[in-house]
Amino acid sequence: MVTWNVATAEPPEDVASLMQLDVQPPTDIYVIGLQEVNATPVRFISDLLVEDSWSHVFMETLAPRGFVKVTSVRMQGLLLLVFAKQMHLPFIRNIQTTYTRTGIFGYWGNKGGVSVRFSFYGHMVCFLNCHLAAHMNYALQRVDEIEHILEKQDFDITDTPHVRDHKVVFWFGDLNFRIADHGLHFLRSSINGERLNLLWSKDQLTMMKKNEPFLQEFEEGPLNFKPTYKFNRNSDTYDTSGKKRKPAWTDRILWRIKPKTLPSEDDDDKASISTVDETEEYPLLVIQDKYTCDMSYGVSDHKPVIATFSLELRKCYDTPQVHVSPLGDFMSSTWDWIGLYKISMDKDEIPLLGGQFVLGYYSTNMQSIIGFSANFQILESKRAVMEGLVPENINGLK
Repeated sequence: MVTWNVATAEPPEDVASLMQLDVQPPTDIYVIGLQEVNATPVRFISDLLVEDSWSHVFMETLAPRGFVKVTSVRMQGLLLLVFAKQMHLPFIRNIQTTYTRTGIFGYWGNKGGVSVRFSFYGHMVCFLNCHLAAHMNYALQRVDEIEHILEKQDFDITDTPHVRDHKVVFWFGDLNFRIADHGLHFLRSSINGERLNLLWSKDQLTMMKKNEPFLQEFEEGPLNFKPTYKFNRNSDTYDTSGKKRKPAWTDRILWRIKPKTLPSEDDDDKASISTVDETEEYPLLVIQDKYTCDMSYGVSDHKPVIATFSLELRKCYDTPQVHVSPLGDFMSSTWDWIGLYKISMDKDEIPLLGGQFVLGYYSTNMQSIIGFSANFQILESKRAVMEGLVPENINGLK
C-alpha cells in the first residue's frame, strides 16, 4: 500500500522503488492512494476522457509483471487505484466504489474520502483513502470528518452496507494530523538526532485515539520513519520558506479488523502488530511487515508512505465464476479492455437493466474486438429497484 500527497505534481518517470517490485514474497495486490492530484477544470475533464498521468505510470510499471487494474475511484484530487495479479481476478467480486465530500460544508471535493470495497476469496475488504482538513488547530475537525465519512459512506451490499461492516478496513491518506506543543527547533533536532520517540506522544492522531473509541478500533505500526511533511521540493530538507511549516506525520496507513478487542496503551511500542478474527469459520490474519517512507522522491512537498501487509486467510471459495482462455495468437497490450454488451438491446433501453449479455475482448494493437464470450444472464440490480428503474416484485434479485 502507498499513500502520497503529490501536491499537483506530475509523476516521476520511475516508480519502481515506490512499488517495492522485488520484495519477497512477491506482492499480490497493490493499493495506491493519492491526494492533490492535479484537478484544475481543464485537467480534470481531460483525465475523464483519457487515463490520468498517475494511473498511466502505475499501470505501465505493473502491467508487465502480470498485474491488472481492478478498479479506481477519483474525487477531484483524491485518487484510489487497486491492482491485482491476474490469477486472483476470478476471486475478487462485488467491487464497489464511493466517495464523500467534506470540503466547504460537504459541497466541495478537495477534502473527503474515496473508497473501494470487494470480496477477496469471500472476505469483505474495504480501502479508504482520505484527505482531511489541514493546519495545526483543526485536530478535532479532522476527527469529525473521518467519523462523518465512516458513517456517510454506504454500499449496495446487504452484509456490508457500511465501511466498518467489512472484515478488514484499511484507512490511509493525508490525514493532516500534526505534532502539537513542540517548537520547530526541538522537532528538527529530535528528527536529525533520530530521537523520533520523543515526538510520538504529541502526535495528534495518537492523542485523539485516547479519547475517541472509534479511532481506537484502528491499528497502526510504530512511526519509525521521519515525518513526511513538509519538505522543499526535490530535496530532503524540511520547509525553509517563510512559513516554515513544522514537520509532521500527516501521511498515515492504519487498519481495522472486525470484530476485535480494543488495543491497550502497551501496544504502542510493538515492532509489528498482528490482529486476527477468530470468531468465524474462515479466520483472517493481518500482519504488518513494513511501515516506512521513501525519501528518494522529491516531486512533492510530501514523501510517500509505504506499508506492506501479509494476509493469511482460509478461502471461503476456490472455484472461479469466470474462466479466461485465450484462443489464437495476438500481441496483448496494457490498454486492451473487455466490454460488456447486451444482446438485442434497444437504443433507448437503460443499460442497467438485466438480460442476456456477452463479454467482448478489444485488442488495442489490432483496433478491433477479437473475441466474444458465451451468452450469460445478468439479473436486475437491487439498486435499480430502489431507484424505481424496475418493478419491485421482480424475482431473483442478485
